[in-house]
Amino acid sequence: MSVEVANESGVEVDEAVFAELAGHVLGKMGINPLAELSILIVDEPAMAELHEQWMGEPGPTDVLAFPMDELRPGPGGGRDEDASPDPALLGDVVLCPQVAAKQAAEAGHGTQDELELLCTHGILHLLGYDHAEPEEHAEMFGLQGELLESWREARGKR
Repeated sequence: MSVEVANESGVEVDEAVFAELAGHVLGKMGINPLAELSILIVDEPAMAELHEQWMGEPGPTDVLAFPMDELRPGPGGGRDEDASPDPALLGDVVLCPQVAAKQAAEAGHGTQDELELLCTHGILHLLGYDHAEPEEHAEMFGLQGELLESWREARGKR
């Protein structure tokens, strides 16, 4: 798995953790190990600009996902059991730690936990998951919770 992490936010984060988390999520989803993913960590002004440009919404948001190639999770990934996990350029996940910190405080957990949740959420969007409809919401957030739980167990947390 090729995961590139670039931090342009001015906030210190452990970039290796995001690469490991992405590898964990993509592995659990049955994505070919040759797939490529980019994670970009930006400040609020940069995120606000992206949010307005691509989503037509003002102000910064927590996470944006920009898919490149259409990838389907492979066997065991919970989507199409007959799909072959082809290698491809997955896309970009953009995170904003300042927005994540505010959300984490409201949710009563740490900023790192929130960033891990948002990174997982963004990767699922790249894989074609959405949460516009109640059924989609239940599926995506359920899977997100399972992936985060297995990630934290693998790291000896919780």
